[in-house]
Amino acid sequence: MPLLTAALALLSFIGPLSTDMYLPAFPRMADELHTDASGVQLTLTAFLVGMTLGHLVFGPLSDRYGRRAPLLAGAAVCTAGTALCAVAPSLGWLVALRFVTGFSGAAGVVISRAVVADRVQGAAAARLFGVLMTLAGIAPIIAPLAGGAVIGAAGWRGVFWVLAGVSSLVTLTVVVGVPESLPTERRQAGGVRQVAASVRAVLGDRAYVGYTLAFTFGFGMLFCYIAGSPFLLQNVLGMGVGASSVAFSGGAVVATLSSAAGARLVGRIAPEVLLRGGLLAMLCGSAVLLAVTAAGLLTTALCLALLAVVCGGLGLVVANSAALALARVPYASGVGSALLGTAQSALGAVVAPLVGLGGDSTAVPLFVGMTLCSGAAVLALAVGVRGRGAPLDEGHPVVSGAGRLG
Repeated sequence: MPLLTAALALLSFIGPLSTDMYLPAFPRMADELHTDASGVQLTLTAFLVGMTLGHLVFGPLSDRYGRRAPLLAGAAVCTAGTALCAVAPSLGWLVALRFVTGFSGAAGVVISRAVVADRVQGAAAARLFGVLMTLAGIAPIIAPLAGGAVIGAAGWRGVFWVLAGVSSLVTLTVVVGVPESLPTERRQAGGVRQVAASVRAVLGDRAYVGYTLAFTFGFGMLFCYIAGSPFLLQNVLGMGVGASSVAFSGGAVVATLSSAAGARLVGRIAPEVLLRGGLLAMLCGSAVLLAVTAAGLLTTALCLALLAVVCGGLGLVVANSAALALARVPYASGVGSALLGTAQSALGAVVAPLVGLGGDSTAVPLFVGMTLCSGAAVLALAVGVRGRGAPLDEGHPVVSGAGRLG
């Protein structure tokens, strides 16, 4: 189990490293590739679009063919695509290759969650998700710092060589440490129609939808903060670049510590109780931030303290909502995980640009977005889990009958 946990943690590292590590190189990339900031930004957009689509493909594939083969294929393609990014001759090639790496890299994200759901359930799953989030939370903290060091020594192409090396290590770890977790008799035979039936069955579980929306809007709150934090910390609070970087990393540290604490508490406190507590902390922290900002009472100390409350709540929300959602659909963990990731990415792509509509000198739009997302997560949980039944299993008509969706 320790080797499996390490392998799954490395799979969780790929996304944050691939997006955060090369951000400091954007100005240099624009000069060398003869483009502007928006042109370089397309490389990040392409990666995220590829990852969103990859969730929809690799989740159902892993339910049909098992976890290991799609996971190894995705890891191998991601490694090759990342290495090719390092030698991309033009912006167009780099954008295309980033789409490929995002698409293939999604295999690690979606299948790793499905593997957890295959191996453990209930409190044990919530504990393992908490451990994985704790480990994965390190990546956003160190990625920009590591990227800056690599860029200074080897330029922006050096970042992609390092990422290719990390991806190779992940592939090797999967080969050694991730055995097949989905037995043949539990796989779903059939094609597109059967996948569609599985999706309908998963979305037909009201509690799954509630937990998934809590997960999704929790991440929506996070994407609001990521998009608006540079303007909040530097333009509104007057911090310098270095101080704002430390403050942002501090939020990631709080979320990571919260996840670690949740992983230890989940054996004594039900995952749903921890989830509700995390959502309440997110909503209260965001709402108070909005209120004091609208009243003109926001100070740096108060802002950072309330952001710590919000980030601490987020650390409890993500692991527990994912574990509870996937526990509802043990017959289609791959599809369930894919829908989790797709909803998360799609909402993030929508809400992140909206926080800048009010300009870069006010934090009101940011805190409005954070409060609305937190409130939507609380509402989704309250409505979704009301009157829920037992998780669907072999007796479900989509699963039984002709035998597993086909």
